[in-house]
Amino acid sequence: MDAEGGSPVRLTYTSTNHRDDMGDRMGPNNIVLTWTPDGKGIMFRNRIGSTFYGKLWTVPVDGAMPEEFPLPEGGFCSWSPDGKKLAYNRVMREFRTWKYYRGGMADDVWIYDPKAKKVENITSNDAQDIFPMWVGDEIYFASDRDMVMNIFVYNTKTKQTSKVTDYKDYDVKFPSTDGKTIVFEHAGYICVLDPATKKVQQLHIEISSDDVYARGGLRDVSSKITGRSIPANGGRMVVTARGEVFDVPVGPGVVRNITRTPGANDRGAQWSPDGKWIAYISDLGGETEVWLQAAEGGAPVQLTKGNDTYIRRLQWSPDSRTIIYTDRKNRLVELTPEGAKRVLLQNPASEFGQIAFSPDSKWIAYTKPAPNNMSVVYVCRLSDCKEYAVTEDWYDSSSPVFSTDGKYIIFNAMRDLNPIYSRVEWNYAYTEMGGVYLAVLAKDGKSPLLPVDAVLPSSESKAPADAKESKGAKGGKDAKAADKSADKSADKAAPTVVFDPEGIVDRTIKLPLSEGSARAYYCDGKKIWFNGRGGTKVYDFATGKEDNCCDARFVMNMGAKKAIFSKGKDVYVADFPAAKVALHDKVDLSGLKAVVDYSQEWPQVFDEVWRAFRDGYYLENFHGRDWKAIKAKYECLVPYAKTRLDLNYIIGEMVSEVATGHAYVNPGEVPKVEKIDMGLLGARLSADRSGYFKIEEILPGAPYEPSLRSPLSEPGLGVSEGEYITAIDGVSTKSVKNIYALLVGKANVLTELTVNSKAAEGGRKVVVKPISDEYPLYHYKWVQNNIKTVEEKTGGKVGYIYIPDMGAEGLNEFVRYFYPQLNKEALIIDDRANGGGNVSPMILERLQREVMSMTMRRGSDRVETVPDATHNGPKVVLVNKYSASDGDLFPWRFQAAGMGTVIGTRTWGGIVGITSSLPYMDGTQVSVPFFTNYDAKTGRWVVENRGVEPDILIDNDPVKEFAGIDEQLDKAIEVILQQLKDRKPLPGIPAPRTMKELGLDDLDDSQYLK
Repeated sequence: MDAEGGSPVRLTYTSTNHRDDMGDRMGPNNIVLTWTPDGKGIMFRNRIGSTFYGKLWTVPVDGAMPEEFPLPEGGFCSWSPDGKKLAYNRVMREFRTWKYYRGGMADDVWIYDPKAKKVENITSNDAQDIFPMWVGDEIYFASDRDMVMNIFVYNTKTKQTSKVTDYKDYDVKFPSTDGKTIVFEHAGYICVLDPATKKVQQLHIEISSDDVYARGGLRDVSSKITGRSIPANGGRMVVTARGEVFDVPVGPGVVRNITRTPGANDRGAQWSPDGKWIAYISDLGGETEVWLQAAEGGAPVQLTKGNDTYIRRLQWSPDSRTIIYTDRKNRLVELTPEGAKRVLLQNPASEFGQIAFSPDSKWIAYTKPAPNNMSVVYVCRLSDCKEYAVTEDWYDSSSPVFSTDGKYIIFNAMRDLNPIYSRVEWNYAYTEMGGVYLAVLAKDGKSPLLPVDAVLPSSESKAPADAKESKGAKGGKDAKAADKSADKSADKAAPTVVFDPEGIVDRTIKLPLSEGSARAYYCDGKKIWFNGRGGTKVYDFATGKEDNCCDARFVMNMGAKKAIFSKGKDVYVADFPAAKVALHDKVDLSGLKAVVDYSQEWPQVFDEVWRAFRDGYYLENFHGRDWKAIKAKYECLVPYAKTRLDLNYIIGEMVSEVATGHAYVNPGEVPKVEKIDMGLLGARLSADRSGYFKIEEILPGAPYEPSLRSPLSEPGLGVSEGEYITAIDGVSTKSVKNIYALLVGKANVLTELTVNSKAAEGGRKVVVKPISDEYPLYHYKWVQNNIKTVEEKTGGKVGYIYIPDMGAEGLNEFVRYFYPQLNKEALIIDDRANGGGNVSPMILERLQREVMSMTMRRGSDRVETVPDATHNGPKVVLVNKYSASDGDLFPWRFQAAGMGTVIGTRTWGGIVGITSSLPYMDGTQVSVPFFTNYDAKTGRWVVENRGVEPDILIDNDPVKEFAGIDEQLDKAIEVILQQLKDRKPLPGIPAPRTMKELGLDDLDDSQYLK
């Protein structure tokens, strides 16, 4: 683009990377770094996959094919004034929300000399030394070696480093230079550093912005629904969506936004069964509190005040007299509409989950973990808060509910032991363990499944009411009739629950439902309804038959006469319970409109994230940091946010202060550009002087995985390396400087290539289907090359296993390469660039097995081990700075168990784990680190913000690595071959034994076979 402005010209056509947003912690892809020394090209960083690795490339300003820079990885960089050397970072982690980082990925400034083909580390510091900027004889860079990120300078003549700026508050961010002057951001201001004087000047820049991305207005929020609830009569529905509470008619009627609080996250609204009140959770006053709104309107009432933590969810009692809520301090709290409050229970082990009321509102049911971590169902009498166990701690039990007649509790329990057997080893697993159980509450109660003798029907008998088809509510007369019916039923006294705790376990039976892991039960004492595969199902206790009720999933409140049904994105309300439910008119949610005011919303999101860390971070002391002071430090910047990404940046800076990995902020509502997948051919292509494009290499693949098939390698296609692509879909490739300009949008689209054996017009036509991602092919090639290298250099004695992550793919790759190599005398397990997950204990268990005995059989010279699939021999693990998360824990546990040698460089250093995000009003996803590992032997914290120290430290020289030399793998081969010298092979089959060896008297010679 011209410096004076104008339309930009596209230069690159690289693969579409779906982790390419400014808000992503990996950072934007194809990020421009600097100009080439001659000014004719641009250097940029590209990632072809979603991994940490990024490479440096140069692209000519005329848009010709980019060329790979001869380094295996790279980040921010700067050329020397004479253009002969490059100062660069090997890593790029500047977009990660993690301050004071001292793990293995902490970067240094390196100098690359292309002529000498050498690299030199000029900082060699555990802190972050980033953004090298070469000015004259000095290389400036940013470093947080004194905690706050400041500018430092390295003199290439004296080899001395000194500090230039000395900020104590905010970091220096994203400095850059034109070779004469350095500019950077600090505390939201642009500052200029004069290298000659080392003086800094803060610029005062005023931009009269239209605030295009900070404008609010009326928005349709129907796609942001987080909850629904109806009263017993089902005439209307309360819906929470995007931080607002709406009163919505089930049939025709008016939609009302009853909160209208753009600066608060209102959620979890529940209609009282009698239809008089709507209770909801709101942080309007700065903390989550319970609020109450009369159904007929008026000002809302704040029921709780001075709350000290996040309220999870609330629930009305069936008689509408009380509300129970759960919070992040593991409490069960009871409220009345008048404002009375008492803490019922507090569980030191975990938060309470689902709470179920009895029909008489005098009992609640819930689960708590026992000391052995098995979840146990309890009931609690609300009058005196006395609790009783319903289930034993031999099995996990969950999701308890009372039947509406008050006679039973129904729950799910993992009691079904039906093992499945592995095909790769003699081992087992239990998957479908769930069953639905019913406990008879009273000691004189009866099982609903007791067999009865047939009787003659009475002449006056009528078909049961629930055998009739239930129809969806349509409003009008039908709705009014339903309301009257519900009002009459509400006047009836609720059944009194009689609970006799003694012998409750013996009064528990299993229900013969088709789906053992069913949830969301509703039982009237005669039938049970549940959500199963395909929708709602009903089981009749009397007939023993199970039928489909409808093809939607239901939510039903105790004692109600209507239920909410969900089918895809559509919502219905219908009479319930019923044997059959017909869903007719869906609830119209198009009227869910709310005013969005970002000037109020963004401070709320910021504050809620701060509270989420306050209430959920794994250590309450925040590593000794003052969490309130940190809030004040960044809160003052929020009013200056003009885009949603601005807000995320500020939030990211705040959560970075705890110096913990996995503190992630993913954007909520941000403008997104539609990505068009680039068509890729699974090959390396180069521009020929003829103007056509040569196929330099067709990437090898594997038949077992579609993602490992190059489009040019399909059997019968007949395309070979060394040939030329002369046209795509009839358009000559000579017409473009970059062949990929003709493959935009061609991913998974049938495409015609004209291929010629020589660089000339014409050739034969072939049809291919380009792929969207070549990374699996490059990765597969790398793995296969490593297998081949280990095979050749060890004479076939050593096996090689690469584990890309600690999730499903990592397990698959381990299984794919571990079991076929059990015959190897030793194993090299490659954990480098392992992206993490949670399955490392499964892999380590197999690697740690020790042979207890051997098995043999007649007619075979093969022997087997017990345990099965046990490898006998030394093992080595390879790690590097990209071994992350559970990829950190894998080598740490490997070392702790004394299983072998760890070789490479220090790992990433982030093991404090996360789960799902809280429900922020605009869909923001924030990960709060809340659990971690520590050493069982020493009782000390491990790994976090440091990484795992290898037993043998060796870093791959970048120049050699680019040339194909893997020094870490070579060292692993050297070490494992040395360790093999001490390996003790397993014993072979013993010599045939005699009667004497069986403990019997020896026979005389005449009785032995001759």
